[in-house]
Amino acid sequence: MKFTDLGIIDTILKSLHAEGYEKPTPIQQQAIPILLKGTDLLGCAQTGTGKTAAFSIPILQLLHERGFGDGKGKRTLKVLILTPTRELASQIGESIRVYGKGLNLTHAVIFGGVNQNPQVAQMRQGVDILVATPGRLLDLMNQGHIRLDTIDFFVLDEADRMLDMGFIHDINRILPKLPKKRQSLFFSATMPLSIANLANSILTNPEMVKVDPVSSTAEKVKQEVYHVVKSMKRNLLKHVIHEKAMQQVLVFSRTKHGADRITRELAKAGIPASAIHGDKSQGAREKALAQFKERKITVLVATDIAARGIDIDSLQWVINYDLPNEPESYVHRIGRTGRAGASGTAISFCDIDERPYLQDIEKLIKLKIPVIANHPFPINERDEADHEANKGKPKPVHNRGGRQQSNNQRSGKSQSSGQNRKSGDGANAGGGGEKRKFFKKRR
Repeated sequence: MKFTDLGIIDTILKSLHAEGYEKPTPIQQQAIPILLKGTDLLGCAQTGTGKTAAFSIPILQLLHERGFGDGKGKRTLKVLILTPTRELASQIGESIRVYGKGLNLTHAVIFGGVNQNPQVAQMRQGVDILVATPGRLLDLMNQGHIRLDTIDFFVLDEADRMLDMGFIHDINRILPKLPKKRQSLFFSATMPLSIANLANSILTNPEMVKVDPVSSTAEKVKQEVYHVVKSMKRNLLKHVIHEKAMQQVLVFSRTKHGADRITRELAKAGIPASAIHGDKSQGAREKALAQFKERKITVLVATDIAARGIDIDSLQWVINYDLPNEPESYVHRIGRTGRAGASGTAISFCDIDERPYLQDIEKLIKLKIPVIANHPFPINERDEADHEANKGKPKPVHNRGGRQQSNNQRSGKSQSSGQNRKSGDGANAGGGGEKRKFFKKRR
């Protein structure tokens, strides 16, 4: 199938051809005809499947066919695209610019962490399409700079990440401001019950598109795992970077503090590195990413949320310093390499406590990841014995006075080891294979 088979107008086809787009991805093949009919859509697809083009191309075409961008009258806001991170908002905005060349449609991208004045000025001039993160959108709405009562198209992108990041309350404040008569699009990489309920509150008689199981992208990347105790990971990281002469490597940390700590350790070893995560300012994140793309730094250390939207050509190395406790996140991570047919390698460090995570990952991707046993910091019998002896015991925590307390003593609660393996705000609860009809006709 070609893009010419999907009913796309010539102006957009020329833009796609100029960018080297030849064949539509599966989600584009299925979603574009549905959206051009004006139907609501539920898309179950992860980053990297081409979903941005799948929703932006038909929206641009429908706006053009309805006469928007003809230069007559003041522009009114017709499209709202909500996305969880600044990086994804910028990426979507750039895609709209590329696909919409020649259509005379305008768009704006707004997010927090930067001065709002340029964003407000752009909105005052009038835009057709707005790409926004929830917090800054609500802020500008409350100040009276943005109204949503003229919206014809509403897109909620990366809904599962929205919930993981705690944006559900912001979304619930935004939804009532939208017109009831609209075309709505909802995308999520996973579909637990909480996401299904949110989709039900937004969509009307939608068609569902589900493509590319999340495990599929893992097949394109060479994968390796090093078993190592947690305290030796930093030494192993420096060893691997030097041994393989890495010039550009994306390292994943489970936490923001962990990302900063890894960056400091690498700097001490003379390895140029920067961290990006939610606590960094927008300027700092953009600077770090630009330096990484330009190879001015060797290592970019990122958390899962901050890494969404990172698209670097020919990135050869990804290292999972911490294994994620959700196997889908592993596939998203390693999908940062091996893109567009290029080669890529994903290396994972697995300590004893992370072995269940590794098992979940291998079950999802239906692949046994090769173990690299020949390295300077392997797990030995003493490590195994110590782990068994301490299993189930509360880990000591240093308070500011330097005394040690157990987690239980500090909180006054008992907690079994291994509890709460899944992180987030409960977005995954109840989702395990349960099937139920959750769409209702909106009155």
